[in-house]
Amino acid sequence: MKITVAGLGPGDIEYILPIVQKALQNADVVIGYDYYFQFGESFFKEDAELISMPLGKEEARAEKAIEKAKEGKYVVVIGSGDASIYSMAAIVYEMVAKQDHAGLELETLPGVSAFLASGSKLGAPLGHDFCCISLSDLMTPWNVIEKRIRAAAMGDFVTSLYNPKSIKRHWQLGRLQKLFLEERSPDTPVAIVKQVTRPEEHIKITTLGAFDPEDVDMFSLVMIGNSQTFRFKNFLVTPRGYLDRKPHTGKEIQQESFRIVTNHIQDLAKAKDDKWAITRIIHTTGVLDDHQFYNSTPNAITKWQKFLQNGGTIVTDVTMVQSGITKAFSAQYHNQIVCCLNDEDAIAMAIEQHITRSQAGIRKALQLYPNALYVVGNAPTALMEITDQLRTNQDLKLAGVIGVPVGFVNVIESKEQLSQNKNIPWVLIEGNRGGSNVAAAIVNAAFTLEEANEYF
Repeated sequence: MKITVAGLGPGDIEYILPIVQKALQNADVVIGYDYYFQFGESFFKEDAELISMPLGKEEARAEKAIEKAKEGKYVVVIGSGDASIYSMAAIVYEMVAKQDHAGLELETLPGVSAFLASGSKLGAPLGHDFCCISLSDLMTPWNVIEKRIRAAAMGDFVTSLYNPKSIKRHWQLGRLQKLFLEERSPDTPVAIVKQVTRPEEHIKITTLGAFDPEDVDMFSLVMIGNSQTFRFKNFLVTPRGYLDRKPHTGKEIQQESFRIVTNHIQDLAKAKDDKWAITRIIHTTGVLDDHQFYNSTPNAITKWQKFLQNGGTIVTDVTMVQSGITKAFSAQYHNQIVCCLNDEDAIAMAIEQHITRSQAGIRKALQLYPNALYVVGNAPTALMEITDQLRTNQDLKLAGVIGVPVGFVNVIESKEQLSQNKNIPWVLIEGNRGGSNVAAAIVNAAFTLEEANEYF
């Protein structure tokens, strides 16, 4: 009492696996769609009972296989391609399970599926992730099929189409083409493979945009490449990534991160220098939407690039900002980076005048470095000290102010005061966002502005 479900491959006898040939030679009963018998007939034993049924009788074939097996005969149910891919294995196993034929032995033998045979004929289209979709809606509702089509298109899978078209099903393939064009380039390679491995075999390579569903019939398999698939001679190649490996050094990882961010903000309506500063900020925070909180005066980053590369002094409100500025940059251009927060006289001033240490440190720095670039990443009181003195001290000629304090007390107010200054270049992060790491990222963006040309 045994049923073997076996795939005969795509058609050519050379594609029938030896294990399947052996099963056919031992079968007492062979059951299948009548068209398929021609591909395995040379292996049938003379007294084998051959039971053929037309398309649409899959359930009847499975029922007959169970009936013959219960008579003690060895039954082989045949199908084209692989027995478990859109073939008879599923219905045979399902019916045996539902009818609870516990003593019935089941076996599935593999075959070369049409998409694998087509893939070999095309060279290397299946080099990366792929999927297969049947367009037959006889047993699967079209809305389910369309959901799978959208998922395959969005997921960038190389996609092989089974049952792409028949006399009664003629519009579905055109609908799939429209859905794929919403996600894929019209230049995406597409192959139409008819009667693969059979004498009538014919292969046409076209593109998704030029693809004509009228070129397809019920004996065709359609294969759509992914975004990396390309045509080479009469082959299709989908790279696995061996020649484009993932970045692994620190520099490569940083460059790939910048590429991801800049692709996200490429169409942002801002100047190149601002987009580079935003790139460095997002690279630091990991939040792709941080660009919407960035605000600046025109050309601030460009002006600071020249200032810093000429050795300009940087003053920070806290040591965390000082630590975040890349030392290789400041060493290259001989910049002095100053933070007076922990100076004894600044601490004494804070106590005596009842102000914060950050505010006292900035007050001292403004006397010593009236032409520096001031960078505030933590303390709103430090930013307020700067804006207040800019209003009252005409001797201050600051190179600019980066105002990105973070928190909930006086933060928004301090940034609003900075935003109303029309005399110096400034950059701020609106709202409660910011921080020492963001402040340092903006300085590093000014140091490296020339790198923006690689991405924008």
